[in-house]
Amino acid sequence: MRLSRRALLAATTAATTLSAAPPASPAERRGHLRTGFENLAASAYAQLSGDRVGIVTNPTGVTRDVRHIVDVMHADDRVNLRAVFGPEHGFRGTAQAGGSEGRYDDPATGLPVYDTYLKSGQPLADIFTASGVDTIVFDIQDVGARFYTYIWTLYDCMDAARLAGKRFVVLDRPNPVTGRSAQGPVLHKEFATFVGREPVSQAHGMTVAELARLFNGEFLTAPVPLETVRMTGWRRSHFYDASGLPWVPPSPNMPTPETALVYPGTCLFEGTNLSEGRGTTRPFELLGAEGIDGRWAAAANELGLPGVRFREAYFAPTFSKFQGKTIGGVQIHVHDRAAYDPVRTGIGLLVTAKKVWSGFGWRPDNWIDKLTGSTRVRTMIDAGAGPDDVVADWQRELAAFRRIRKEYLLYK
Repeated sequence: MRLSRRALLAATTAATTLSAAPPASPAERRGHLRTGFENLAASAYAQLSGDRVGIVTNPTGVTRDVRHIVDVMHADDRVNLRAVFGPEHGFRGTAQAGGSEGRYDDPATGLPVYDTYLKSGQPLADIFTASGVDTIVFDIQDVGARFYTYIWTLYDCMDAARLAGKRFVVLDRPNPVTGRSAQGPVLHKEFATFVGREPVSQAHGMTVAELARLFNGEFLTAPVPLETVRMTGWRRSHFYDASGLPWVPPSPNMPTPETALVYPGTCLFEGTNLSEGRGTTRPFELLGAEGIDGRWAAAANELGLPGVRFREAYFAPTFSKFQGKTIGGVQIHVHDRAAYDPVRTGIGLLVTAKKVWSGFGWRPDNWIDKLTGSTRVRTMIDAGAGPDDVVADWQRELAAFRRIRKEYLLYK
């Protein structure tokens, strides 16, 4: 049954993705990237014709000249845009981690903005129904990590659209840290939360359109009518700077593409009593705590992790853990991003932090298990396992996920 459903979904989505993109221009044939929104606009919004449209987006939903697509679509008579749906941090991005902007009318357009954060299932479906739209469009820049909540907003909105009888259209954007491969442990279903609903690897190596196809084909209890508007000119080996697109922080603590590069590994420090760099200008690149000194950087460098070096660093976070206190730790310096493995690096840093600092501890709620997707990383590190042993432990499950993932990829 799974195979026939997968084949049917693949055939349906292939038709919609190919028809969504107009023929490539000479510039695109030379490698110029065009986003899903750009291809949709170039088609005169053909896939939205006659529909009342609502869009799930945030500040990253911009054109290459940094106009917000909500403003662009609202001003275009060819689109009947009726509502906006905001994720974590909100449509305009004013809320910190774990927050949203609530329900309000957008001052720029007058459109109603509905809050989707921490809503799913029938309650979210009821919001879609109340909005009066026929089609839900999704356009948010992801960063490539399973625990970044926007992909689970995508998942929840797809499921709610199915319940509400709505069509769902995903406008694709680049995975900023490439789509070369999936890395890291795969979530065990019993550890499902909003930082991971389904068995996906920690660094998934997919775009949001590819993830939507995966969710529809493997995880939703029944598929939603799904169309994806793919990019042109993007290749799986491309980092974000190859796109020519402006970087808009997807959340307050994701200021640069360099942050996104390290995030799939160093976000694991949210599950510890160390600072993950929130409250600094280099979140997830600076890590530390009171009582840590240069021994941590030395131990991390001794691991010989590919593509990265560690500098002894001291900093004082302005908010979050150790607010206003000067603490010691490391700064991550990636010198070869093609060789760099963020998940292995994150594990190596956890192992060495525990080794050199007697104050090391996990968050009391074992949040690390939600981030890694099982108890295995925590219990193995507590038992004295080294980075190679921890990484080896998830390889069989990762290989199985990679086989499934391959069925839903759209780009070479």
